Formats: sequence, C-alpha cells, structure tokens
Amino acid sequence: MQRICLFPGTFDPITVGHLDIIYRSLDLFDKLYIGIGRNSGKVPMFSEEQRIEWVKEIFKDEPRVDAIVYEGLTVDCCKKVDAKFILRGIRYVNDFEYEKAIADMNRSLDKDIETIFLTCLPQYTSVASTLVRDVIRNGGDTSQFLPEVVNNTILKKSF
Repeated sequence: MQRICLFPGTFDPITVGHLDIIYRSLDLFDKLYIGIGRNSGKVPMFSEEQRIEWVKEIFKDEPRVDAIVYEGLTVDCCKKVDAKFILRGIRYVNDFEYEKAIADMNRSLDKDIETIFLTCLPQYTSVASTLVRDVIRNGGDTSQFLPEVVNNTILKKSF
C-alpha cells in the first residue's frame, strides 16, 4: 500500500520553510500532495494558478510531489487523493497547540487519517507566509525567505 500524504496550506507564497518540511518528509511518504486550500475568508496575494505553477516548477524533477487546489474539509481532500496522512509543520509551541486541535478534529471526522508533525529547522522559525507578504507589500528583500523561482516572479511584479 502506498503511503500518500497531503500537506495542506495556503502557500501564499510557498517559502523556504515549506520546502524544508516537504523535502524532509519525502523519505516518509511515497507520494506527497501539496494541497492549496481555498479559503473564502481570505483574499490571497497570489492566484491559485500562480501557486500551483510555483510548486510544479520547484518539484519538476521530483515525481513524488504534486499540487492540487481544494476547498472544504481537509479530510475530504485526503479521501479524493487516497491520502492516509496529513503533514503539518511546527515552528513554535503555540503552533503545536493550534495544529493539535485541528488534528484532533480531523481524527474525529476520519479515524483512518493520521496527522504527522515535523518541526522546522531553527533558521526557518521566523519564515511565515503572512510575514513574507508584509515584506513584499513594503518593498523589502524576500530572497532569503523564498525559493528562487518564487522570488524571481515577485521581482518582476510590482506590489
């Protein structure tokens, strides 16, 4: 049986912190879907198409990684792609408390889907998409926070 995992998030934009979690998880899973969640309560800075394009470019040489856009419950997305695992990255203790509550809810909704937490490396604890978007909006240098393909796209656009 294949070990299929969903890594849900907005990835608005995908950061080096996300890549750290993704690359370190690849030995654990046969297939990893990056699930770009559509959140009606949030207006993203980058289109779904742009975020999918970034993921596909970054992982073009890694057949175990794919990206999908989904709306609704994460466990329902898991069922669509046959994922039995949800991957979540943890930066701080308060991340764990928040993520554990979500994991408990997901387990209540589907007892066959397990959440796996990976802590990020210390150099990535301050890298959050929300903070990166603030740096972009204010014209700051995002190169240390973003994969090269993402940073190059941002440098070509004005915000």
